[in-house]
Amino acid sequence: MPTVFRYGNPVVEIGGAQVRSLCRQLATVVRVTGDVDATNVDELIRQVTRSIIREKPFILDLSGVDAFAPLAVALLTAVDEACRRTDDEWMLVPSAAVAAMLTGEHPTASSVPDALQCFSDAMTERRRLLPILAKSA
Repeated sequence: MPTVFRYGNPVVEIGGAQVRSLCRQLATVVRVTGDVDATNVDELIRQVTRSIIREKPFILDLSGVDAFAPLAVALLTAVDEACRRTDDEWMLVPSAAVAAMLTGEHPTASSVPDALQCFSDAMTERRRLLPILAKSA
């Protein structure tokens, strides 16, 4: 699997798709671009799910995906299952090709900044409730 180096984070080429992982303060963001199909979905699942970190929200950015085969929905299922195992929140940022395959069961955002804002708002709300919970205990 050839890797193209970009300053800071490597881009991994997987059969017509490119994967780049970024660990942000609020969440881990994995961006996939190109085509996701039967020839690369299994390797993409391995590459993407290895970036899921316990207790860190996860964003799967598929906004740069040009083609998304019906079989590629397995990628979304794998991410959902991995995040459930680690008890992590996650969000999907779909492209038009990906959105056409969605059934509404995955949490989505229109962009990575919007997803990060959702996680930030949830964290702020939990922090706001923490003193209330501590007083009642």
